[in-house]
Amino acid sequence: MAQSYFVYILASETRELYVGVANDLQRRLAEHRHLYDPESYSARHHTIRLVYFETSNDVLSAIRREKRLKRLSRIRKLRLIEQLNPDWRDLAGWET
Repeated sequence: MAQSYFVYILASETRELYVGVANDLQRRLAEHRHLYDPESYSARHHTIRLVYFETSNDVLSAIRREKRLKRLSRIRKLRLIEQLNPDWRDLAGWET
């Protein structure tokens, strides 16, 4: 079975954004939500809501996409999120 990789964007209540890549999205979200690294950007800015994600079967493609998303302006990231998730729902279905 092919491995899946996820490029994702997390947001805080004030819409601070975090872009990342993972091969196990549920595990990685749990790490963000449980402040696995209290000094991390995600912990300091409380970016724990999954507001956007993409999947890939190729790790190199996923990493390239993550880098492209990180280079986007904030406005373009907001537009990308709002095209697919206009209500900024937590796509992981977890309460915040």
